Amino acid sequence: MNKQDFNEGLLGFLDASATPFHATQNMAMMFENAGFIRLDEVDKWNLEAGKKYYVTRNDSSIIAFTYPKEKKDYLMVGAHTDSPTLKLKPNPVIREHGVVKFGVESYGGLLLNPWFDRDLSLAGRVSFLDKEGKIASALINVEQPIALIPSLAIHLDDKANKDRTINKQSDICPILTTNDDFDFNEFLLWQLDKVGIRDVKEIYAHELSFYDTQKAAQNGLYKDFIVSARLDNLLSCYTAMLSICSVSAQQPMLFIASDHEEVGSESVSGAGGSFLENTLRRIFEDYDEYVAMVRSSLMISADNAHAIHPNFPSKHDKEHAPLINRGAVIKVNANQRYASNSTTIAKFIKVAQEIGEPLQHFVTRSDMGCGSTIGPITATRIGIDTIDVGLPTYAMHSIRESAGSDDAHSLYKILVAMAQ
Repeated sequence: MNKQDFNEGLLGFLDASATPFHATQNMAMMFENAGFIRLDEVDKWNLEAGKKYYVTRNDSSIIAFTYPKEKKDYLMVGAHTDSPTLKLKPNPVIREHGVVKFGVESYGGLLLNPWFDRDLSLAGRVSFLDKEGKIASALINVEQPIALIPSLAIHLDDKANKDRTINKQSDICPILTTNDDFDFNEFLLWQLDKVGIRDVKEIYAHELSFYDTQKAAQNGLYKDFIVSARLDNLLSCYTAMLSICSVSAQQPMLFIASDHEEVGSESVSGAGGSFLENTLRRIFEDYDEYVAMVRSSLMISADNAHAIHPNFPSKHDKEHAPLINRGAVIKVNANQRYASNSTTIAKFIKVAQEIGEPLQHFVTRSDMGCGSTIGPITATRIGIDTIDVGLPTYAMHSIRESAGSDDAHSLYKILVAMAQ
């Protein structure tokens, strides 16, 4: 796949994946189109050599894998479906000061300031009692701008450009309407009706998040940048998804995209849960074969990396400061916040050099804290040798992030080459 087609598909995927639920649904559709066979965790699996399969958990995590005759030395790629956002509280409606607004929780390490004065919409999953008296769930996406978080005018806040802080409880409640007759339950029923769900007896619960309605785009004088919400980590999801779709069913490869990385991965659908291990044990019923496969395989934890900010260069170690559009980044941390080691790094470098793709290194400043990824979590739980890599990104955890228009396509080529 050439870079132009790759990036055009990326923009569409970003726009269609407002929540982890929608991202997982879109990847499942892509796998269906590529000939993968859907599995269900509650069914008995009868896998056939030479086929490709995928399975989801909680509608927000997904695993796709090939099942070749020779099932050794798997290349595994891990990413995550969630991004920092504002999530709706269970009883969200607040009526005061002439408006109806929603109470929200900050999910993950959210950069709050960019959320002000944006056109916001709402998407996620709703669980309800259907007309047959059964519990069911459906995904909704309002798609249109329905809310905003207005800034406080500078005339009323003379410290706005100096030392302004944001209270997560009171300062970032999205405003929906001045119509005091707004009914939240009717609003949800209307959204369910739009996706063909009717005769709902009762709405039980929801997992809904706000998102910016501005579309993903290429930016820069020469279209240097991909600019969008949720690049962390849908950029890696898309790259890995296309990679496994591009390899033969006879090449041992697995892709996992887990939910809840931004809040620690400790959940049934997170990397700290049993999803990957359960799946691998069903692929390899013999325990000795399972352990041998794990110890001969490689996990690539693909997450975004901090590109050096041209206006704040002092925030980086100058010898390990990734540049936009200079290639994928190998991430290293002495305290195991990243899982890379010399042997996994060597394997990755060798393949990249063989196909002529550039690489960079990132190590956080020694006087600053270092974030982490699913890499160390997966390496610990599964016992698989792991490398942490990423794509250089500006404004990570903002409502609108930026990455290079060359880098994801470069990583795609490396992953495909490693799977051969």
